[in-house]
Amino acid sequence: MKIPNLLTLIRIILIPVFILVYYMPYSWSPWAASAIFGLAAITDWFDGYLARKLDQSSPFGAFLDPVADKLMVAAALVILVESFASPWVTIPAVVIIGREIVISALREWMAEVGQRASVAVSMIGKIKTTLQMASILVMLAFPLYSPLSWAGIVALYGAAVLTLWSMFIYLRAAWPHLSEDI
Repeated sequence: MKIPNLLTLIRIILIPVFILVYYMPYSWSPWAASAIFGLAAITDWFDGYLARKLDQSSPFGAFLDPVADKLMVAAALVILVESFASPWVTIPAVVIIGREIVISALREWMAEVGQRASVAVSMIGKIKTTLQMASILVMLAFPLYSPLSWAGIVALYGAAVLTLWSMFIYLRAAWPHLSEDI
């Protein structure tokens, strides 16, 4: 098995571990869950780096890596929505999860029509992912509505804005193909 694919599988295995640790009845549980999430976020960057550096890209990795990312982020956002129980967290979480569904469907459809490259990951998407991961990491680790968790919420809104912006860019690139038979 290629190292990048192994890291992606580890990230998927960490999802239930992350959830169980978060809900453990100990004062250190949020910090530990945040550390597990942080480890998963680092493996996300590292597996892509190694795939390119070691020339170990594979169809399996190209499929599984974005799935692992979306599963980890969705799980964390659902936990945060439940924990914060507030529209301040629910709104950007729904925007982020909704965008991921739309863009995944768009990429699948564009691949079917031979235009997958039109909706390749952009630099805005990478910045959005970094901001999103940092905001989730902070919101998991710090008590509800503490100054640092508010900083995480602000960062989550920044990620949601970049989410909408990148979705607009992807939809604009795909629009000529989407609108052919309207």
